[in-house]
Amino acid sequence: MTFELQYTDSKTNARAGVITTDHGKIETPIFMPVGTIGSVKGVHLHELKDDIKAQIILGNTYHLYLRPGLEVIEKAGGLHKFNGFDRPMLTDSGGFQVFSLAGIRKLTADGAEFRSHIDGSKHFFSPEKVMDIERTIGADIIMAFDECPPGTSDFDYARKSLDLTENWLDRCIKRFNETEPKYGYSQSLFPIVQGCTYADLRKRAAENVASKGADGNAIGGLAVGEPTEVMYEMIEVVNAILPKEKPRYLMGVGTPINLLEAIERGVDMFDCVMPTRNGRNAMLFTKHGIMNMRNKKWEMDFEPIDAEGDSYVDTAYSRAYLHHLFKAKELLALQIASIHNLAFYLWLVGEARKHIICGDFSVWKSKMVDVLGTRL
Repeated sequence: MTFELQYTDSKTNARAGVITTDHGKIETPIFMPVGTIGSVKGVHLHELKDDIKAQIILGNTYHLYLRPGLEVIEKAGGLHKFNGFDRPMLTDSGGFQVFSLAGIRKLTADGAEFRSHIDGSKHFFSPEKVMDIERTIGADIIMAFDECPPGTSDFDYARKSLDLTENWLDRCIKRFNETEPKYGYSQSLFPIVQGCTYADLRKRAAENVASKGADGNAIGGLAVGEPTEVMYEMIEVVNAILPKEKPRYLMGVGTPINLLEAIERGVDMFDCVMPTRNGRNAMLFTKHGIMNMRNKKWEMDFEPIDAEGDSYVDTAYSRAYLHHLFKAKELLALQIASIHNLAFYLWLVGEARKHIICGDFSVWKSKMVDVLGTRL
């Protein structure tokens, strides 16, 4: 994997670049639709590629390990062959999912013991096992195994958690270097900066991660309960240290405004379930604000869903029709909203890239932030 930094905004730390993998190029800044168990919920492959214009998607190690399981994925020839997505993919290590299983997991220096949320069966993830699993899944970019502390953690817990994450990172790197890709193309390992909301821990973590010389680096453990302004502060602390010549990936974030604020602070890559999850709950993000499609105000509105939208669903269906589908609990409503929101997110980061290149990112970003939170 290579990264070419092409432009940096003169007034902010916003950047535009190109990541090149064996499965293709990714223009940054970029949003990555979340395909947790090998599929982006409610979205066909041709819609993902041709309408939403996804350049890279995610899979999740924890979920894919549990089902369909590694035997199926390896027999298929890796996740690209299994789900048919022939562009770049990234896999999360499962660290966040283990964090979310707080009641049914146990952390030790060796790794994480947890019970499946599906059938209660007991499993164990060590850093070495996670590397082996991610080799088998076969994503272009794989994440190191980490612990994600809650955003409200006290300093002592956050420090001990970071100790664990840094020890696991060394073991991940060792295992990664001892093994080879399984399917004839290269894989890149990204370390993850943790440290909760404590600037000195974040600095320590960023310095440690930067010293590893990885192809790219990630910022984890944000948007997990801390105030938004604290999240932005931690991004600034970390990005002041992470190497400029490597892509920076902010994990699990966030709202459209979060994306623009993080891009301004030098982040290149994003993922989040928000566009699809909120879409399934009738919330549409648009260039003029947020639409709740269950509101009665849309019942007799026969205008297109979004006349300025970038997806075919935006002009193929009316607001009244989508309102009806949600009220009737029709599955098509969830699909239309998911496609719209993902296309909007890809449009948003694409526009950010254009304005970084044109040199007027700050002006454009300020105007967009003013309207993105408006309720229509």
